[in-house]
Amino acid sequence: MLVIVGYIVVLFSIFGGFALAGGHMAALFQPVELLMIAGGAAGAFFVGNNSKAIKATLKALPTVFKGSKYTRALYMDIMALLYELLTKIRKEGLMSVESDVDSPENSPLFAKYPAVMADHHIVEFLTDYLRLMVSGSMNAFEIENLMDNEIETHHHEGELPSHVIAKVGDGLPAFGIIAAVMGVVHTMESVGLPPAELGILIARALVGTFLGILLAYGFIGPLASLLEQKQHESTKMLQCIKVTLLASLNGYAPAIAVEFGRKVLYSTERPTFIELETHVKSAKSR
Repeated sequence: MLVIVGYIVVLFSIFGGFALAGGHMAALFQPVELLMIAGGAAGAFFVGNNSKAIKATLKALPTVFKGSKYTRALYMDIMALLYELLTKIRKEGLMSVESDVDSPENSPLFAKYPAVMADHHIVEFLTDYLRLMVSGSMNAFEIENLMDNEIETHHHEGELPSHVIAKVGDGLPAFGIIAAVMGVVHTMESVGLPPAELGILIARALVGTFLGILLAYGFIGPLASLLEQKQHESTKMLQCIKVTLLASLNGYAPAIAVEFGRKVLYSTERPTFIELETHVKSAKSR
């Protein structure tokens, strides 16, 4: 919703200001210039990226019109799930969660948290490292190193769409200049026309530069920034799980281990200690 509101503000401010200054809106309607700019940028997008990057970008674009799924409620659910799993391990041993880890979709513990189950990245990350803990063949330092490498890979892979969009945005002003140059060339070859008609041709050429800059900084550039922010939120969830599991491996009680995870969250989503404690108790009673 904020993306749409932002675009409306951009359009209203720029075109509204132009109209208030006495400009003629019809002069800015240049579909041929827009075709050259958008077509050139689209062609460069396909040339400069492999199929993996193209698919990831096209898949990520619709998410910019949706709110973040990494809400306080989801963080409280994942921490409540971690608390229950770690409590079960502490009371019954590591082998007690083997069936939960191997088949989370059939686990009564995981079934309490449908929001967590809906994100396969979270479930896969959590169950993979619980499985390593159950195997007992790796110490905390080895698991931490492996977690760091996986989180880094996840982060770099997730940033791919934002980098691609940013590159497209960076190229739009140049394509705007190309459209303007093409307009100037057309004007120069029509030098025999009356001054009034030449003025129209020059105005059309200048619109190309305007459109390239407007699309770059008013539309495409902000999308790249938004996608990057969403990726940081995704990584923060994995860091929360990492810190909690490592605290448990280092001997801390489940309640303290979950507190470690709570502390790494962004302040805007971080629940208070009392909120989390209340949520955990209500989840356990389900």
